[in-house]
Amino acid sequence: MGLTSLLFTHPLIFFLLVFLLLYSVIAHEVAHGLTALVFGDKTAKNAGRLSLNPLVHLDPLGTISLFLVGFGWARPVPVNYGALKKSRLAFIAVSLAGVLSNILIAAAALFLLKFHSIDQETPLSMALLIAARINIILGAFNLIPIPPLDGSKVVMGFLPEAAQAGFVKLEPYGFLIILVLLYTGVLHPLIREIQQMLYALIT
Repeated sequence: MGLTSLLFTHPLIFFLLVFLLLYSVIAHEVAHGLTALVFGDKTAKNAGRLSLNPLVHLDPLGTISLFLVGFGWARPVPVNYGALKKSRLAFIAVSLAGVLSNILIAAAALFLLKFHSIDQETPLSMALLIAARINIILGAFNLIPIPPLDGSKVVMGFLPEAAQAGFVKLEPYGFLIILVLLYTGVLHPLIREIQQMLYALIT
């Protein structure tokens, strides 16, 4: 899903998407940091990562990827899981916060479109529709239970400490595992199932 072609065919839609999608990945990371703060960890706050200033969040490769293939990321917000109060609940809540932000953004966009708050033929309506789809994709992808994705941390929140330690050892190889599984198509059915679940949740 390359979005850069819109720059030449529908430039207004492209620039609306720049705003919507950049703040989607930023909101994902800020949500992690804010939830961690609620549970007692000030690491993200002290690092200045609760700001909405794109300059403190954006990862160059993740930003380029977002517009080339329709999937991207921001720099991960630092979280000290050891500082979280009610650690197991907090661990799961912090892990799910980013995905929840993507779901809420998609839900808000679809709400505006469904109730005709915005003319369906305008560039903004098209941008909202694409942004909703991509936020669902981002949410679904991040729920995959492979380190370092958020889904793996949710799973870890339910595991005993010994099993958590073994799971963490996979993290250095996580992205390689994910790339192989994506290339071979193994993950595609799982991602589709999660997407359908998320759509059902918000529609």
